[in-house]
Amino acid sequence: MACNSCSTGKGGQPKGCKNNGTCGTDSCNKLTVFDWLSNMSLPNGEKPFNWVEVRFKNGRKKYYHNTENLTLSIGDIVATQAQSGHDIGMVTLTGELVRVQMKRKNVSTEGDDILKIYRKASQKDIDIWQKARDREEPMKVKARQFAIDLRLQMKISDIEFQGDASKATFYYTAEDRVDFRELIKVFAREFRTRIEMKQVGFRQEASRLGGIGSCGRELCCSTWLTDFRSVSTSAARYQQLSLNPQKLAGQCGKLKCCLNYELDTYLDALKDFPKTDIKLKTEKGTAVCQKTDIFKGYMWYAYEGEWMNWHKITTAQANEIIEANKKNKKIVSLEEYASDLIEDTKTEFENVVGQDSLTRFDSPKRHNKRKNNKNRNHRNKNNRRKPQKSKNEAK
Repeated sequence: MACNSCSTGKGGQPKGCKNNGTCGTDSCNKLTVFDWLSNMSLPNGEKPFNWVEVRFKNGRKKYYHNTENLTLSIGDIVATQAQSGHDIGMVTLTGELVRVQMKRKNVSTEGDDILKIYRKASQKDIDIWQKARDREEPMKVKARQFAIDLRLQMKISDIEFQGDASKATFYYTAEDRVDFRELIKVFAREFRTRIEMKQVGFRQEASRLGGIGSCGRELCCSTWLTDFRSVSTSAARYQQLSLNPQKLAGQCGKLKCCLNYELDTYLDALKDFPKTDIKLKTEKGTAVCQKTDIFKGYMWYAYEGEWMNWHKITTAQANEIIEANKKNKKIVSLEEYASDLIEDTKTEFENVVGQDSLTRFDSPKRHNKRKNNKNRNHRNKNNRRKPQKSKNEAK
């Protein structure tokens, strides 16, 4: 599947993407970088950067040296160097922006481990690659069954064939170390190919598989998130979130990565707040913090023994009381400070849009029914009281 701006050539081979790989479809999806240098010309005498970025299955990316000086553009299918044989991938970035990406990811352009691009993929290469991709799903079902039969505490999450179908990489997740030597023998005997086992974390597994989060959007790890920072329960405590595992855990079963997004802002706001374990000493008694409101800057304290009565003060007032306690001074009571924050709870509504009540179209059906019945009974009663005329009188 491709977008309307992605032209397709012979055998389903994409010719290129007019959106510079940012349309978000299958042919230019996860972690695509917008080539904002594509329309800029190089200074005179400077050679173009002869490296390209190639994407493989599930967003796996590598950088290759274009030693053959091939004319490559975004969306081209190329045959790249592998440890043995060759692999097939799609070009996702070319030009000077590749230099920027390699510098950002600390990828060296020198050394013996430099990978090269062999050629543009032919129709035969694409056919072999496509047949290998079609084998991955049924192989995954069998591989999981083999692991269950051997009673291994592991989960086969995905399989990726090399472009020439000479090797299959099995991605798995496990809590502890797994002895899969017997499993590899079973795989090699059943699938007739070279086997490589690669363990990934639970977050990396969710990144490879993708999905929809509780926010209704596609998972961050499968779209734009490139690094996985550790997330702890303290991030939820600082943001005053309830420690409910069902709400704080993501698709991977770990704490959601989005708990770190606003953590720095909360930590900056909490710098003005005194520590909640500090008690306020007053002549009326010792007060303990019960609740804080980071957004409005309020704190609620209750006297020991009077836990039902909370007194609201500002953070500045709490710091003032703490400074006085450090000087061995006690304030009279918290009510002196809390009285300044008594607010009028009366809410005044104003018709700002010139509309009437929202229930203006609701008719009191029960009341109208009673009124109609009353009028009908009154008419029937009057008709019964009125004397009927005889035939002679009528004439």
